Parts: sequence; structure tokens; C-alpha cells
Amino acid sequence: MKNNRLVVGVFFGGKSGEHEISIESGISVIKHLDREKYIVIPIYIRKDNSIGSSEEVLKGKLEGYDVIFSEISIEKGKKNSFLDIFWLDGKEKRKFDFFLPVLHGPYGEDGTIQGLFEMACVPYWGCGVGGSSVGMDKVLMKYVFKGNNLPIVDFIDFDGVEFRENERKILNKIEEKLSYPLFIKPARMGSSVGISKVKKRDNLKEGIYEALKYDHKILVEKSVENVREIECSVLGNFNIRTSLPGEIISAKEFYDYEAKYGNLNSKLLIPAPLTEKQINTVRELAKKAFKAIDGKGFARVDFLIDINGNIFLNEINTIPGFTTISMFPKLWEHSEISYSKLLDEIIELGFEIFKERNR
Repeated sequence: MKNNRLVVGVFFGGKSGEHEISIESGISVIKHLDREKYIVIPIYIRKDNSIGSSEEVLKGKLEGYDVIFSEISIEKGKKNSFLDIFWLDGKEKRKFDFFLPVLHGPYGEDGTIQGLFEMACVPYWGCGVGGSSVGMDKVLMKYVFKGNNLPIVDFIDFDGVEFRENERKILNKIEEKLSYPLFIKPARMGSSVGISKVKKRDNLKEGIYEALKYDHKILVEKSVENVREIECSVLGNFNIRTSLPGEIISAKEFYDYEAKYGNLNSKLLIPAPLTEKQINTVRELAKKAFKAIDGKGFARVDFLIDINGNIFLNEINTIPGFTTISMFPKLWEHSEISYSKLLDEIIELGFEIFKERNR
């Protein structure tokens, strides 16, 4: 092993409903990390949130790639940290230089594992605890966007206990404030898991209970009809850069889990066919949204454009998909940043914010 290479731990899998997509993103990241610069150690998180065997789950998927499969040890910290995270080089315990959580959804994208890294005092990529938490929670995100006068669609929110105790009252409130069709979403879930589009009262309660399978906190928002779905990638800590926007042409009525990952004929248009004014507006709003949640490192910001050309912020994803067909890396490829160079830059940004936080 070259002693000057950084030891990086790539976390993938996880407890959320996006477990399988996280595995695919993790494989893609592992393949594209420059082996001249990094010693790569995959760290697999099972669906029960325990550490599993990376070698077993990745068997046959990384042949020809230089990867170290190692046991992971988490111990009481001895100096400048609450805990220490080691990998085993034979019988010798070694520390990591950097962590790459490629964990989509709860327990990976929501500030929880970022808190673990902070307690271990080890640099990692992406948003910190606060930015990750707000970016994962669609309800908190909406209120932050609203407080910063950013354009969003009308919405209401409530939790499961509140709904079960006041079902009729909340159903009436939804219909008084919002008009059909509606989207019902779990507040803290990604990849369109648990989302329903509801067109009439008969399906409203059903959609709410479907979302409650994934989170106790629910967001209901007005649907934008005849919509165009636009995405923009963001890079930076303090000097924020944005990619040109891309557009999703969904194979279904809305871009749900099946349309994203079910081998349907959804299409990505890069760059999106927008006017220069629309492109500039999307890029500026992406910066503002990223700064509003205290974003750091990278993110993908999603927009809706209605038939009249009105632009609405939909959401921000602080650990977007990282497969080779995912919009985040593809948008940067169009800006002539290769996948491997993109990973280099994000890791550099992680070290930069780590130094700033630990001055």
C-alpha cells in the first residue's frame, strides 16, 4: 500500500427504504474513487442498522477493483473524540482519514450518521448535522424555504397521532386549504418511497395511511399539473457553484420509485430545454435553497415548472443518487467534471469544512 494514500470508508446500504439504491450508489462511488489517491474500504450497513459483511453483499460486483474488505471496530475515544472508528489491517487497528456516507434516506442522509462522524472527529463529505436534518425533513425544509421567501407550492403538515385523533378535522382542513389533485408524502423519505397522488376524497385517507408506513410526519401539498421536473446540481461550501439544469421526462404520471428504478422509459434531458432566463432563475434558486438549509459540499435541488412557466422549489437532496445514470453526476459530466474528479472535489470540500468547524 502507498502510505500517502488517504484511507476512505464508504458507507452504503442502511436502514431506510432506499437500501437497495444505496448499494448501487455505493458500488458506483467505490469504482470511481482514484486508487492512486485513496485506499477504499466499503462499510455495509444492514437493514437492521448493524454493520454487516461488505465482502458478502458485494461479492462478484467489484472484481478487478482494489478494495479492502475489513472488519470495523468502534471504541471509546481516547483523545479529541468521543469515540474512535478503526479498520483492521491484519491484527493492527488503523484509523480512517475520511468517510463517504452514500446512505440515502433516514439514518444516513438525515444528520444521524453525520453526528456520529462529528463525535468521532473525522472529516466526511456533504452537509453537517443541521443541513442534513433540514434537507431530509420535507416539512422543515418547506418552512425554511418559506421563511427565506423562496417559491414553493401550498402545503399542510401533521403527524400520525394528530391524524388518528382528529381524522375528520384534518381531512376537512386539507380540502379547505388545498384543491385536488394532491401529493401525500412521508416527511423523511427519499426516492419517492411512500408517495401517493390523490385526485379525490375517496383516496385521501388511504394515501395518508400509506405515507404513515414510512414516517409519523406527513406532508400534503398541491399538485402542479402539466408539470416539468427540473434538477440542478450544487457544489461548494462557501463559494457555491451550480450545474446547468437537467429535465426528467417521467415514464409515469409522476416520477415515482418505479419510474426512477424500474427500467421504464423515463428520460433525462441534459441540459434542460429552458430559456436563458429560466436557466438563470433555477441556478440562482438552487444556490439560495442550498444556503438556506446551511448546505455544505454538494446537493441536488429539484424544481417544478408549471404550464405558465412559474418555477417552484420542490426539494433538496443532500445525498442524491450516485449511480452512473443518476442526474447529479451526469449534470457535472456535462460541465466537464468527470465522475472521479467530482469525487475528488467533494472530498476536498469535506476536508475544507472540517478544518473550518474545528478551528
